[in-house]
Amino acid sequence: MLVYKFGGTSVGSVVNMNHVKEIIGTNGKKIVVLSAMSGTTNALVEISDLIKENKTELAQKQIKALNEVYKKTAYDLVQDKVLYQEVIQYVNYIFTALLETVSQPHSDLIHNSILANGELLSTFMFSRLLQQDGVKVALLPALEFMRIDRGNEPDNFYIKQNLERLMQDTSDADVYITQGFICLDADGNITNLQRGGSDYTATIIGAAIEADEVQIWTDIDGFHNNDPRFVNDTRALSHLSYDEAAELAYFGAKILHPQTVMPVMTLDIPLRLKNTMDSNAHGTLITNKVHGEGIKAIAAKDNITAIKIKSVRMLLAHGFLKKVFEIFERYQTSIDMITTSEIAVSLTIDNILHLTTIKEELEQFATVEIDEYMSIVCLVGNHIIYHPDTPQLFQVLQDVNVRMIAYGGSNNNISLLVNTSDKLETLQKLQRYVFEDGIVAI
Repeated sequence: MLVYKFGGTSVGSVVNMNHVKEIIGTNGKKIVVLSAMSGTTNALVEISDLIKENKTELAQKQIKALNEVYKKTAYDLVQDKVLYQEVIQYVNYIFTALLETVSQPHSDLIHNSILANGELLSTFMFSRLLQQDGVKVALLPALEFMRIDRGNEPDNFYIKQNLERLMQDTSDADVYITQGFICLDADGNITNLQRGGSDYTATIIGAAIEADEVQIWTDIDGFHNNDPRFVNDTRALSHLSYDEAAELAYFGAKILHPQTVMPVMTLDIPLRLKNTMDSNAHGTLITNKVHGEGIKAIAAKDNITAIKIKSVRMLLAHGFLKKVFEIFERYQTSIDMITTSEIAVSLTIDNILHLTTIKEELEQFATVEIDEYMSIVCLVGNHIIYHPDTPQLFQVLQDVNVRMIAYGGSNNNISLLVNTSDKLETLQKLQRYVFEDGIVAI
């Protein structure tokens, strides 16, 4: 069985929804995971914020405006009168509930419940579109099987048991449709897998049913060798290993949620990235197989903060780094890069929620310097640290102020910390020298 995931752009219009219908076809059983229509989640976040700020009239206005968008979409999407009435009734039900939320005290639960409506709407409408064409379709509510545990990790046993139960109850269906992104927490409250989490939903499901393949369909034809938003003439990569894809996703490649690879990696389930707008393009196939050596791709991660912790007590002292790491662990702040010298340690974080408190605790035994507006530029490829041409990169970047280098922590990754103001120049230089002039072989 295949698992398909389609992002917000893929279901962002009536034309695109009909294109998705053609892509999934009718041959064989499959599970289809859908995001909310493009723009909907942002609109729902804005509505939630307005409710939180007690801007009641403006929140109601936004809800009614979004309601009109969905009424028009339903009218254009479904021609069958009976199915159209089902869609309209569901749309009215969702937006009536949203209007009632305006008068309720705001909370994280209310916020998450509001955000869940985007996926609920897109999946209901798409299921009726398929029914209109005579497809045997079953709508599997994600909130009845998708759950995370107290560590915010997928509750795999719960997911597998309940997903199998739901599918057995609707075993005559050819296409199962479910929501990405949304789930329950360990207490049974509505939550979500964060932005981009529909990818993660798809691979969690793929692992649960031991799928033949998981396909992520978006608006770009796979991983590119550099960020096409900043660099011209990038190209799609036909193959990546799980490790390479995970590195790229974590360090800024927007096409994939950072945790997506993990569920399918352990079971060796192929993961394929495809372009909804160009379904004939090969895309990127991600497996455990390694293709080629040298640098394959470059990605960049913004909103990085660098912290330099300096103390003469660190010299010849044991337990210093443990003391530092315990502070970051206490405030659940993960570290991306780290370098050390005799009396200093430099590290980077991308979550500054507790930065002030962390700094105060570090200053009890060290001096602390903080640099904001930094970016991590990540170079990824199989065993690139051993490739004979890799050292030439540092000649290429001799005019760029590189703040930190992580080299050797992973065989497949070299990370450079630069000022965000230098990111564009860094990406373009690397693109020119690595892929265009061929200084580093691929």
